[in-house]
Amino acid sequence: MPTIETYRKQAKLLLRWHREGDYSIGGKVRKLERYQSLTDREALALKFTLSLAQEIVAVEAGYQSWAELKVATTGAPKTPRISSGPLLLKNVIPILLVRNVEICAAFFQQKLGFEIDFLHGLPPFYGAVSRDGVCLHIRYVHQPFFAQAAAQEKSLICASIEVSHVHDLFEEFKARGVEFAQTLTKQAWGGTDFQVRDPDGNVISFVTYG
Repeated sequence: MPTIETYRKQAKLLLRWHREGDYSIGGKVRKLERYQSLTDREALALKFTLSLAQEIVAVEAGYQSWAELKVATTGAPKTPRISSGPLLLKNVIPILLVRNVEICAAFFQQKLGFEIDFLHGLPPFYGAVSRDGVCLHIRYVHQPFFAQAAAQEKSLICASIEVSHVHDLFEEFKARGVEFAQTLTKQAWGGTDFQVRDPDGNVISFVTYG
C-alpha cells in the first residue's frame, strides 16, 4: 500500500498541473460527482485548493475523503522497488501537434484506415490512433508551428511508418481520396515511399525499404 507521503505528493502534483494550465486536470476534477459536468476549461477556472486536490486523490484511491485515506494509510510500510530485469527501451510513439484533435483523429480513421484508440478531455486535447500495431498520438496546440515549418522545408517529415507492401497501401489511400504530399517514389537510398499530409499540415511518410 502507498504511504500517506505518496498521496501528499500526488495532491501537490495536481496543484502544479492546475497552476500550469494542464488540460488533463479536467479528467481528475470530474472524478468528483459535483463536478462531473465541467469541461476542461471550466475545471481549470476553478479555485483549486490543496483540500480539493487531496479529495480527488482520496476518491481515486477508493476512499470517501482525505481523512479516511489518511487513517487507512498512516503507518503503511514503504514498498521496496524490485528490479524485474535489464533496462530496455521498448517503444517510441510520435506525437502530432494539431489544432483540433477530433478532426485529426477522424482523418486518420476515415482516410487512412486507423482505429481511434482514445480521445482524452472535454473537449479532447489528446488522443491516439493506431493501425496494425503502429500508434500515433495527437496533441492539441494553439498554433501547430511544426507543420508551418514543414510547409516551408521540403520533406520535413513528422513520422515515418514502415509498411510491408507500400504499393498496395498507396492504392488503398488513393481509392479513399487521400491527398498526397508526395506520390509513390523510388528513392535513391533504396526505399520506396509516399507521403500524406494531415489536416494541420503534418507530413507522414509510409515506406517499404529495399
